[in-house]
Amino acid sequence: MMQRTTPIVLNLIIINVIVYLAQRTITAFDVTDWGGLHYFFSPGFKPHQLITHMFMHDSKGFGHLFFNMFALWMFGTTLENYVGSKKFLVFYLISGLGAAVLTQFTIPFSAEAFAKSADGVQTALTNNATMAQVVEAVKDQYLMVGASGAIMGVMVAFAYLFPNTEMYMMFIPIPVKAKFVIPVFILIDLFGGLNQTAGDNVAHFAHLGGALVGFLLIFFWNKTNRKTFY
Repeated sequence: MMQRTTPIVLNLIIINVIVYLAQRTITAFDVTDWGGLHYFFSPGFKPHQLITHMFMHDSKGFGHLFFNMFALWMFGTTLENYVGSKKFLVFYLISGLGAAVLTQFTIPFSAEAFAKSADGVQTALTNNATMAQVVEAVKDQYLMVGASGAIMGVMVAFAYLFPNTEMYMMFIPIPVKAKFVIPVFILIDLFGGLNQTAGDNVAHFAHLGGALVGFLLIFFWNKTNRKTFY
């Protein structure tokens, strides 16, 4: 069934599209570098990035923005109808903030994993640098953009509140309940975060941070309303 887009979801989509266009068209300064999330101890970090990063997307293509906004519309509309617009906005922003905070703690791990990889070793040899220098360079150059962390929180809340909702997944000919689909996404991110490979630009730990905070929020908000997972 087609669902009517709720006001906060609609406005979030509009804001993300406007920011994306700004990233693509403004040349006076680097919008992505200004709003994207840098490592806390790097020269590029500014406090506002903890919030602004979730309204930024990869400006080199449209796919990142499209799939995030589609997921926001698909899961967020139902969640906003259930908890109310003001509460949904708070939920969304806190989930995105949780994603940013967890990412900050995991950037050193990601930097060390890269330094130990074949690409990291090659980078060190090419630049006549030590592993420690490569690690510091990765930290300084780190930049995260995207609403995925906040949206993962929304998806987890959806699965918690509506676990038996059936969903059709690509390449799977039968409907699968939300309580099985969303945990699979989380496990994929956990595996990807712990086993990062060269060229993997997905912010797995941001997804996990948004999922964790989103679950905790919806659990405590809804703890008086008993739900079954079966």
